[in-house]
Amino acid sequence: MAVQPRFWDPRGERFGTPTYPWNLAPLGLATRRQLREQGLRPGGQDVVAQVMWHSNRYRQPGTSGIRSAYLYDIDRAKPVRPMTPGRRAALAKAMLARRTCSACRTDVGYVIPPSLGMCTTCADTPRLAA
Repeated sequence: MAVQPRFWDPRGERFGTPTYPWNLAPLGLATRRQLREQGLRPGGQDVVAQVMWHSNRYRQPGTSGIRSAYLYDIDRAKPVRPMTPGRRAALAKAMLARRTCSACRTDVGYVIPPSLGMCTTCADTPRLAA
């Protein structure tokens, strides 16, 4: 008798939705990221299946470290909506806000780390003066 992989549940009896182990999902299904690489989006369709795997990298104390990714039907996916001028302007404005230092109010040319809340020059200035 062959032993089934831990996350093998193509009928969805154990996990509620068809579940496959890493790299064993059937052809014709893709994650959101894989759809995006093909210029597609789920387009409102429901999740068809999921891929599950165990990861020690993301394991937190008291959790199992089991990760999952939802799968969508490629045939029912729709093309990605084109970028409109308004959306492009809104994204540019949002990115400018992420690059603007709250202390010196200048565009520093990189996304400011949320842990600092200001550019590295302004964050290091009090330490240098002390």
